[in-house]
Amino acid sequence: MIASHFPSASPERKNGGVPRRAAGAPPQTGVGRKERTMGEVFLRRLSRWQAEDQRGALADLHEDAYRDQPGAVLRDREDFLQRFADHLQQPEFDMVIASDPALVGCAYGFRIDRQGSWLDRFSTVPQELEELTELTMSRQLFLVAELMVRPSHRRRGVGGRLLDQLLSRVSAPVAVVLLEPGDAVGRATFELWGWEKTGRMLPRGNPQQPVPLEAWTRRPGR
Repeated sequence: MIASHFPSASPERKNGGVPRRAAGAPPQTGVGRKERTMGEVFLRRLSRWQAEDQRGALADLHEDAYRDQPGAVLRDREDFLQRFADHLQQPEFDMVIASDPALVGCAYGFRIDRQGSWLDRFSTVPQELEELTELTMSRQLFLVAELMVRPSHRRRGVGGRLLDQLLSRVSAPVAVVLLEPGDAVGRATFELWGWEKTGRMLPRGNPQQPVPLEAWTRRPGR
């Protein structure tokens, strides 16, 4: 399972607000729109309000998906729900889920502005990321905030298809994902998918044990 990690707006976050994932319940009948079938697994896109209705099932999925991650920082259910509530309020929030029909995977993200308040949650932003936004003549980025797949459905292409579907409607010229420095599997997977390491970002709020996160970028459509 691959996931990006970053801080929420809450002052109570710890270790940069590293997310978690959990076992899923079936999505509500008729929620969202079916996007693409993948054998027994199908994708559907959820609106901001539909995603909020599914927050309990997403918290279950989050816990299950992160349970077996080497070196993962364990978080409780409320920690994830607190971050998710913050993410739902971000501009151009978008989510794609995978079901069979139970919830087995999810990817979501939102737009961030180079000069916006979200990046103020970090004490350092890599120069390469700034140069990339200048090169594309845009001050906007799309953050892939979460990508999680239940262990029973990994190695079936679900994660890659969730990510492709999520990025298919992105208007920002650059997408970014944040990974734990020790996440060798995540690093190898995103590199295989065509992402490039751009630098490190240090979250604010934990001066005793700061957690520098690796920023990986990709231009949607390439």
